[in-house]
Amino acid sequence: MSDEPLVLGVETSCDETGVGIVRGETLLADAVASSVDEHARFGGVVPEVASRAHLEAMVPTIARACRDAGVALTDLDAIAVTSGPGLAGALLVGVAAAKALAVGLDIPIYGVNHLASHVAVDIVEHGPLPEPTMALLVSGGHSSLLLVSDVTHDVRPLGATIDDAAGEAFDKVARVLGLPFPGGPHIDRAAREGNAIAIDFPRGLTSGKDMTRHRYDFSFSGLKTAVSRWVQLREQSGESVVVADVAASFQEAVVDVLTRKAVLACREQGVEDLLIGGGVAANSRLRSMAQERCDAAGIRLRVPRPGLCTDNGAMVAALGAQMVLRGRTPSLLDLPTDSSMPVTQVQS
Repeated sequence: MSDEPLVLGVETSCDETGVGIVRGETLLADAVASSVDEHARFGGVVPEVASRAHLEAMVPTIARACRDAGVALTDLDAIAVTSGPGLAGALLVGVAAAKALAVGLDIPIYGVNHLASHVAVDIVEHGPLPEPTMALLVSGGHSSLLLVSDVTHDVRPLGATIDDAAGEAFDKVARVLGLPFPGGPHIDRAAREGNAIAIDFPRGLTSGKDMTRHRYDFSFSGLKTAVSRWVQLREQSGESVVVADVAASFQEAVVDVLTRKAVLACREQGVEDLLIGGGVAANSRLRSMAQERCDAAGIRLRVPRPGLCTDNGAMVAALGAQMVLRGRTPSLLDLPTDSSMPVTQVQS
C-alpha cells in the first residue's frame, strides 16, 4: 500500500446508490445512481423500492466509478461502506456488496457511519479538517450539531432534531404547496421569487425556556404545522396563496434557526471552524446566511459543493481513506448494519 491509500466507498443508506474512489485526500470518482424518480409518485422514499434499485444499480455504478477514476478493482487498498444509519434493507445491499469485494480482492473493509461521512467528504474539497470542527448536518433524516475532534473516532453530538428533520420539513411543506418531491430544491427555487418576511412563521426551540433545555436542539414539526394551517386558512377563506412568499418565509425560518444555533455552538464551545453538510446544505439561502453570520462572528465556514452534500459514495471513500491513513483497525467481515447507528460510533 502506498502512502496514499486507494479506497472505494459504497453508500446505500437511502435512495442513492453511490460509489466513490479516493486516493489519500484526492477524489478520483463519484458515481451516483439515484432512484428518486421512482419514489416521486409516492411523495417519499419507499424502502422496498430503494433496496431493489440498489441491487440493480450496484454493479454498473461500481464499474462506472472505476472507469471514471482510471483504476481497476485489483488496484484498491481498502473498501469502505455505510453500515448505518439508514434504511435497513438498503444498508444490507451496500454492505453485502462491499463484503463480497473485500473477500474477492482480499483487502480490508471499513463499515462507517453515514453522518461522519458527511463531515469527512469536505476533506476532498477543502483539505484536512481543523481539529476540532463544529459540524451542522442537515438532511431528510437528520439535523445535528456535532463537535468533531477526530472524524475517524471522536464525534460528540451537542444537539439534534427532537422531531422532524429540516429536510423532512422541506418535503412536507412542498407537498402542502403542491411542489414536487423532493421538496428542498423546489422550495429553494420558488423562494428566490418570494418575500422572506411576508409571513412570520415560528422559530422552534428559540424561546428563553427552550434555550435552557434544548440549547443546541432543533424542532421543525411546529413550523411545518404552522405553514400547513396558514395555507389551509387562506384557501378556506378564498384568499390566494402566493407560493413563492410561503416558500421564502418558511425557508427563512428554517435557515435562521439552523445558522443561529450553529454559530452559538461555535462561540460557546470555542470552535473557530464550522462545516455544514447533508442534503439541505445545498440550499442557497442556508449557504448565504451561514456565510454572513460566520463572517460577523469571525468563524471560518466550510461547505462542500452541492453535489457532495447529498448522499454519495465519495463521502464514504473519504472517511475510509482517513481510517486507513490514521491506522484504524479494519472492521470484521461479519460487520452488521445498524439502521439507528449513533453518530458517536464512527465505525462498525
